[in-house]
Amino acid sequence: MIERLYMKNQLSFEECELEFGSGLIAFSGPSGAGKSVFMQGVLSLFGKAEANASLMEATIGTKLNLSEFGIEDDEPNIFKYTKSKSVRYFINSNSVTKKMMSQISNSFINYLNTKEANEFESENLLSLLDAIIKKEDSSYGEVLDEFKEGYSKYIELKAKLDDILQKEKKVEELKEFARFEIAKIEEVSPKIGEDEELMRLKKELSKKEKISEALDRVSGIFDYESSVSELFSLIDKDGSFFDEALNELRVLVEDERVRLEDLEEVNVEEILDRIEKISSLKSRFGTIEEILEHKKRREIELEEYENISFKKSALEEDCKKRYELLNSLAEKISQKREKFLKSLNSKINNYLKMLYMPEVSIILEKVSMYELGLDSLRVELGSVNIKKISSGEFNRLRLAFIATSSEYLLDRRGVLILDEIDANLSGKESMSVAKVLKQLSKSYQIFAISHQPQLSSVADFHFLIIKEDGVSRVEELNGNRRVEELARMISGESISSEAIEFAKKLLQKKII
Repeated sequence: MIERLYMKNQLSFEECELEFGSGLIAFSGPSGAGKSVFMQGVLSLFGKAEANASLMEATIGTKLNLSEFGIEDDEPNIFKYTKSKSVRYFINSNSVTKKMMSQISNSFINYLNTKEANEFESENLLSLLDAIIKKEDSSYGEVLDEFKEGYSKYIELKAKLDDILQKEKKVEELKEFARFEIAKIEEVSPKIGEDEELMRLKKELSKKEKISEALDRVSGIFDYESSVSELFSLIDKDGSFFDEALNELRVLVEDERVRLEDLEEVNVEEILDRIEKISSLKSRFGTIEEILEHKKRREIELEEYENISFKKSALEEDCKKRYELLNSLAEKISQKREKFLKSLNSKINNYLKMLYMPEVSIILEKVSMYELGLDSLRVELGSVNIKKISSGEFNRLRLAFIATSSEYLLDRRGVLILDEIDANLSGKESMSVAKVLKQLSKSYQIFAISHQPQLSSVADFHFLIIKEDGVSRVEELNGNRRVEELARMISGESISSEAIEFAKKLLQKKII
């Protein structure tokens, strides 16, 4: 239950703070006053509409089992979002995503509006039917979970099998390509670091002649070695440094001549050819490390292609066994659904009777296996196409479904939010909607935008939304102010005395 609501800068609402009790809560007001804007603000707090306010906050006086989402329950729980450059959502000061906010609120918030109508979709009808069965048979939920888990695994295996079947069609081509790339790499057989060594060797070969010429010129210095030593002796100077330097130079020259002799053995053409082949591989696959890794992957793929027939047979057998098990579970589920379908029809038609609507039939049809089993549900309204009934009839039909759904799918003490549920209805029809909502409000808190006096008159709380100078505000109505608003809804802006009297009678006949 929403106990308190605060909004700031929600489009035409500058600031608004309200407190609510349990039961049926009606919101009325002239067209364009901001009723839908207000309700969109409420929905946005729970991740069900676009966030426009700079601040929204609600106090939820209901235990919500937030521990399932890693959040501790408080008494009460505080839901909040702020918006500046971005929107940030919070539950009990814990930051949450919009998706999580929506998931958490799904257990206690249900919204019915005139723009969406998915109550009659097979998936939602099956969820409702399954909820009715689970209430009567606790083991049914386990069967559903087993089927859901098994179907997920079956689809995963089926995808692998389909992939193998696709590969099998062109496996020879894939095998040939894998062999080609492996052979291409093996032909060169590059080694890690080899490319760098080859480039170094190439560089040395390109300087070989210049180095040889320089060595010949430098060697001439040794012809003057004895003369320099004689000079040092004549002038009584220590010439050991010269001897050491010349010895080091002699070693360097000898080493370089040996290295040049080794280079003479190197085949330049082979080096250049090797560099070209490795460069070709690198341009296609990347570094030498990546080349070798690619070869390894291709070898693994080739092995898989060779074993594809064995894998296909194993997967086909596994898929067959899983399908047989799933089919058995789906049949059990179907039998339960057929057994309880009468209860679902009865529940909905009880509400339709209260709403002065003809009975509907929910028909179960067999379909190919999918994630919900072997069943599909559709709604029949006699010989009339649901899409061709009036908007008033359509809304009452939807109300019967959502009333039934709320009994089984919405946590008690949850919140129903209804937008223009009594639009385009006669007085008698409006009162029938009011009676259904009043009955539901014993278990749920209901927020309803109302255009008819009947619903507003039976509400436990009545709020008026008005707009003055472009700014919307909300005020709770009691006493004469409530009578005046009901009279406005009856006769329009020019309130007649007859409308006042009728409004008073409506309040006196308030449904208990």
